[in-house]
Amino acid sequence: MIRLRPLRCAALAGTLILAPCGALLAFAADARASDEAPADEGVEGAAPQAETAPAARAPGDGAAPAVRPPELTGAVEAAYPQAAREAGLEGSVVLRLTIDAEGRVTGAEVAEPAGHGFDEAAREAALRFRFTPARRGDRSVASRILYRHDFRLPAPPPAAVPGAGMPAGRAVPAAVPVAGAAEAAPAVGAAGPALPAIEVSVRGASEAERLRTSAQAVQVIETVEARRQAADLGEVLSRAEGVSVRRLGGLGSDARFSLNGLTDDRIRFFLDGVPLDLAGHSFGVANVPVNLVERAEIYRGVVPLRFGSDALGGAVNLVTDQDTRGAGAAASYQVGSFGTYRLTLGARHAHAPSGLFARASGFVDRARNDYPIDVMAFDESGRPSPARARRFHDGYVAAGGAAEVGVTRRPWADRLLVRAFFTSHDKELQHGPLVTMLDGRVTSPPFGEATFGRQTGGALLRYAQPFFGRARLDALAGYSYARTTFVDMATCTYDWSDRCKERPYRGEVGEDANDQQVRQHTAFARVNAAWHPATDHLLRFGLSPTHVTRTGRNLVVAEREKDPLTAERDLWSGVAGVEYEARPLDGRLANIAFAKLYLQSVRTREHLPSGRIGDVDRATHRVGAGDSLRFRFTDAIYAKASYEVATRLPTPEELFGDGGLVVSNVHLEPEASHNVNVGVTLERAETPVGQLRFNVNGFGRFTEDLITLQRFLGYSAYGNTLSARSVGFESTAGWTSPGDWLSVDGHVTWQDFRDGSTDVRIQNLPYLFGGVAARAQWPEIAARRDVLSLTWITDYVHAFFVGPEGRGAARSKAEIPSQLLHTLALTYLVERGGWTVSSTVEVQNLTDEKAFSFHGIQRPGRAAYAKLALSL
Repeated sequence: MIRLRPLRCAALAGTLILAPCGALLAFAADARASDEAPADEGVEGAAPQAETAPAARAPGDGAAPAVRPPELTGAVEAAYPQAAREAGLEGSVVLRLTIDAEGRVTGAEVAEPAGHGFDEAAREAALRFRFTPARRGDRSVASRILYRHDFRLPAPPPAAVPGAGMPAGRAVPAAVPVAGAAEAAPAVGAAGPALPAIEVSVRGASEAERLRTSAQAVQVIETVEARRQAADLGEVLSRAEGVSVRRLGGLGSDARFSLNGLTDDRIRFFLDGVPLDLAGHSFGVANVPVNLVERAEIYRGVVPLRFGSDALGGAVNLVTDQDTRGAGAAASYQVGSFGTYRLTLGARHAHAPSGLFARASGFVDRARNDYPIDVMAFDESGRPSPARARRFHDGYVAAGGAAEVGVTRRPWADRLLVRAFFTSHDKELQHGPLVTMLDGRVTSPPFGEATFGRQTGGALLRYAQPFFGRARLDALAGYSYARTTFVDMATCTYDWSDRCKERPYRGEVGEDANDQQVRQHTAFARVNAAWHPATDHLLRFGLSPTHVTRTGRNLVVAEREKDPLTAERDLWSGVAGVEYEARPLDGRLANIAFAKLYLQSVRTREHLPSGRIGDVDRATHRVGAGDSLRFRFTDAIYAKASYEVATRLPTPEELFGDGGLVVSNVHLEPEASHNVNVGVTLERAETPVGQLRFNVNGFGRFTEDLITLQRFLGYSAYGNTLSARSVGFESTAGWTSPGDWLSVDGHVTWQDFRDGSTDVRIQNLPYLFGGVAARAQWPEIAARRDVLSLTWITDYVHAFFVGPEGRGAARSKAEIPSQLLHTLALTYLVERGGWTVSSTVEVQNLTDEKAFSFHGIQRPGRAAYAKLALSL
């Protein structure tokens, strides 16, 4: 954003000087020499003799003709240096510009540098400026001016109108004030008319804005509103086009995340660029507390090199508070139906003189999940009858915390931070992976004692520093330890009334009892280097090795050598690559081309069919490449296209099992896919009837050797089973009324995901879904800078088959019916000074519609929640 602001400075005879106050450079010239100088010499013909220069006289006094300063007519906004943005740096650069008699900038010298890439960015932009030339009387003359470029990070949106009129994932532009204009004292011997100086303030786009308008195939969801409401992160993500998140039950249950038809580990998840399970949240993206997340970045099929990832269908990066300036704190508390309690806390503090920085966060979640469901109950003679029962063994408890300390903005390190974390979660299991249904009712017996849990701890080191003005290094290294437990020792068979019927053997889930512990050690690193060889060109290099070792013990197996969990399992994985980004045509065109190399090595021992234990030592490598393109037609309209030959390496859980219901298969092959995206976006169009926004995107995913979970009686294992294709489109549209009183946003996704060999639609995956969100808000209801908002959210999922579509008669197939769920939330927000507090009352599934999980199991009905959030 470029702003012109008048300042009062001095004009000397024969020389034009425009300077921001406090940065005035005085040039003087003898009036007679000035009059004799040719018109095209401008400043160059002036002798710097301030102490002897006579005062300039006003027009009409018989002196030299009055001088009129140049005026800026064509501005080019300077690019905010990426390294400075990431480090949270701001700066001001004073340039000495030479402008010829045609209004062209022929020279730009740094008079007052700011470093950190600001000087180069300001100079490169200024050289492309156009002016109306300075004039002495009726003649155009060359001139020199002092010109200040202010680089300012975006201010947060006003809390009193959070996201007013903007859809989820849109940033609210905020003007950045320019330093106040004071009166500058004229130079010695100078007199005459005051001339305006040119002062420029550049507001660096927020990271969310920068990503949306980049060439990357990414959607950004900012959680400003969600952090004040009761929706969990899974629900927030599912309100994005192309995304489906379906839970197995209530809070803490497994969730299936689908992006453009691809599910499970084909989508990689990160927290601040670190794999989610290695960052302390190994219980799934949907269960991460939303109040610890500033925004979610959803990358569709084409994943940037900086993540060092082998994702097949895309990635989701959850970004926490990245501000390393000043001090702040936040807290939230939520209580609701089915014994749900959620608490989050966070604080940060920076000491600017020393650069010391500290941050801490924590959370506690608890839920009974004892919501009612429809079941088939069996009497003592074995006859079934419909019944209404409550889930009685589905509780969830999770807690965790993280602390970060280090230094920022030092000459030897823009950022050097150490982070330590620990999380723990425990989940009761109400049923296993195979559940039988009849007329939408569960017929399988429930579990009453089986439990699953995981504790994760670790630490990581981050370092970032620019080098030589055009290069930057971002690196992290870390260690993570995970301990997984699975206990299934029950001697009872339970019914839906929580009654225990004794039996002579142990175990509910399978045919055998289990008391398992699996321990996993992971060391990982991410090294990214960036180099700017020239303006609008960027070269990136990335290397991301990961080493995993795993072992375990099933205490039920008396002889250790017969326990398959005791085998030492060793896995090396790595992704390396190079990425080239160019932004020609003054930034209207942006292109990112990249190539990647994938490596994996597995060493372990396994039980052979003969009963012996054999060694396994196998290595795999793959290559991939891709390109992302964005072309901006106008300031508001741009188009994107992207393509990647993607590879996904098997995960430790797929190769070695999860220590619970999933057993190992160390012979898996990598998955591969050709991913294509193309779309057009109308970012924001201001019209007399309000603001409009629109996006439509088409996609294709053509996959081979998909790794799927094959379920057997009592256990599951992963295997390479099929090739498939997914094609479809997704679209969003939104409108905000004048005055930001009302906003409406909707999204719809249609996808056709089919088996490549049979052309039959893949089972148990919705193919048509969408939603609408409407918000009305009233500012200053009871006090100044408060706002009351009412939000209505509707989610729709069309009916789909649970089993294979091509087998049997349609009316005999298990089908999950269409679901239309409504949420209503009332929020009151108050801002006072530097703090804000919001209170929300929310009702989910307002009409008590039947909702189903990805196994067809009933999910919670109507539920009410209250939430209080505070930030300082």
